[in-house]
Amino acid sequence: MSHSKLTSCLWSPAKLHEALPWMTLQSKITEHAEKIQPLCLNNNTFDDSSIDQWMELAAVTLKIEVIPIEWRYSETLDMLRCIGPSLIQLPGTPPLFLAVLQGGKRRVKILGPDLEKYSIPRQDVLKILTAPLQQAAAGPATRILERAGISEERIKESIQALVDEQLSNTPVQTRCWLLRASLGEPFHKQIRRSSVIPALAGSFGAHIMVQTLMICSWWLIGRQALAGHFTYATVTAWALLLFTIIPFQLLDRWLQGLISIKIGELFKRRLLHGILQLEPEEVRHQGSGQFLGIIMEAESLSALALEGGLGAGLAVIQLIIALGILLIGVGGLPHAALLAFWSGLTAYFCFKYYRRSKQWITAYQDMSNDMTEGMIGYRTRLVQEESARWHDREREFLRNYVRMSNKLDSVALIIRGFLGRGWYIFGLLGILPAFLSKTDNSDAMAVSIAGILLAAQALNQLIAGATSAINALTGSEQVLPLFNAATRSSKKKTHLLPSFLNQAASSQQHPVVSFQDTTFRYPEAALPALSGCTGEILSNSRILLQGPSGGGKSTLAGLLTGLRTPESGQLRLWGIEHGLVGPDLWRTRVVAAPQFHENHIITETFSFNLLMGRNWPPEPEDLEAASEICMELGLKELLERLPAGFQQMVGESAWRLSHGEQSRLYIARALLQHADLIVLDESFAALDPENFELALDCVLRRAPALVVIAHP
Repeated sequence: MSHSKLTSCLWSPAKLHEALPWMTLQSKITEHAEKIQPLCLNNNTFDDSSIDQWMELAAVTLKIEVIPIEWRYSETLDMLRCIGPSLIQLPGTPPLFLAVLQGGKRRVKILGPDLEKYSIPRQDVLKILTAPLQQAAAGPATRILERAGISEERIKESIQALVDEQLSNTPVQTRCWLLRASLGEPFHKQIRRSSVIPALAGSFGAHIMVQTLMICSWWLIGRQALAGHFTYATVTAWALLLFTIIPFQLLDRWLQGLISIKIGELFKRRLLHGILQLEPEEVRHQGSGQFLGIIMEAESLSALALEGGLGAGLAVIQLIIALGILLIGVGGLPHAALLAFWSGLTAYFCFKYYRRSKQWITAYQDMSNDMTEGMIGYRTRLVQEESARWHDREREFLRNYVRMSNKLDSVALIIRGFLGRGWYIFGLLGILPAFLSKTDNSDAMAVSIAGILLAAQALNQLIAGATSAINALTGSEQVLPLFNAATRSSKKKTHLLPSFLNQAASSQQHPVVSFQDTTFRYPEAALPALSGCTGEILSNSRILLQGPSGGGKSTLAGLLTGLRTPESGQLRLWGIEHGLVGPDLWRTRVVAAPQFHENHIITETFSFNLLMGRNWPPEPEDLEAASEICMELGLKELLERLPAGFQQMVGESAWRLSHGEQSRLYIARALLQHADLIVLDESFAALDPENFELALDCVLRRAPALVVIAHP
């Protein structure tokens, strides 16, 4: 494709609102082309923040995920192979955009402004993306090669080789956003969009072929065995049938592995997405042992569910086939009824196994939680608890666990030891009358024996699959809330551009935060923690909130900072409703330093703990601002003691900070986030009088609006 034709396929910023809906529709990420708000530029000027904010808003409208990515020069070719669908901002002023539908090894499919698809060589796209870098590096490389006396025939290739080597680790000065389906959409839609359903259909088809060929082989060899003689042609046909089964079995196993990998990937991605949507209140009162138990269950849940579900599904098909075979066999309808009865008995004991498994998993999780909590709080235990009683709880948990294990094992023994193997004897009873009658019905007898063997295989597979599925089902009770939490992602997104909120803040026509008749109730609480609460916080306000413990101070702080959602009433930021702003955007404008036991030092560098809410990796001006605030808060002596200064690792497993140092770090972290309102919840409680004066002066000087929560 010529350069001019490729240029005609690029999108201008003014038409991006037409490109994104069509890209998601053509890529089957969405089912409908939703209309989105056009990109509005301030004074016809373009900046990176404008497109970032617009992309976030477009993602909310289209209900998709927009993921910004970066890559190095040496990764460009590989990136173009798997980049679609994506929107690429090309270098230059004014910027132009390339709408990529699908990458490829040789050609890349793009969407043009005329909404037509074009397939262009990958090398052409590579040239557009890397042209500025190559032009800047080609000049010095040319001069070096000319001095070296390289021949004209080889100089072009040599220049390209030098440029590629020089730029290999250089970031490409091109912005790119991947368009992906939302992880919060219904799980069945994610499965339908993936390659799972065709693979599942292929697996069932291959399995049916295996069973059909197996039945034919057993009928053929069984007929000859009951007749008392074998022919060369019969044995040859039997061997050919067995060899024909092999490729279908391999195909079935390969497709099952593909299904397991794909569904496991979807499950774990959704689970991780759900974890990130949990509210602080949902995890605040759970111990480390409970989290460990959830992780352990999630690790095995997907594998057990897939193994059990596929195995049980294939076993049911085999049982249906076996029923049909027994109907046409020598035993007829009574023989098929015996199989139906045995299958029902198996289902009953599987249900009993499910009930016992629930009791066992509860005992196991209680024991794991107690063990982990005991290890974490061992220092308190050594001091506070009598040594003779240290292991009383462990013994009780172990006794309960052993009791539940014995009950579970007794049912498992019946299922695996009796039901699977007992069918052989029970199935032979169905052909016993025909066998004792000594009538010449060898063909029907061979069919019945084949049906008995097939039913036995199906029952054993059903038992194995059902037990795996039951283990997954009992474990899902801990994991399911995390799985379902993924659907909350769209509710957390903002529905307006941050620039609109900036305009509202600049006008100063409304309070920073206002609340009217606000009520909040904790889950499962009979009485509300806050009822009919009304107030407003103006810009440059300095508010001291005092009250007794349990009076609702921290609850109000959670409402102000967007960590909690009111049950009723109105909550506004700069006059805009809480639901319209969205929790994510709200929390960037109202920042808190929570109580000491709810705030954390992450095991990372000191600078990361300061700037994690502002900008990371930091720019020089970010580090300079952090240094100034640390000096004002009286942390100069600490920074001088740290061997690596701002780059010193701090945390539980690194350099440990005192309570006062941690409190001042939390205050600095809040001040560095450029928020409109700062809420400090008992942040000064751990400071001595001298450091308290320094910290208070710094906060009063720097906070645009301030709420301090303290005890009387």
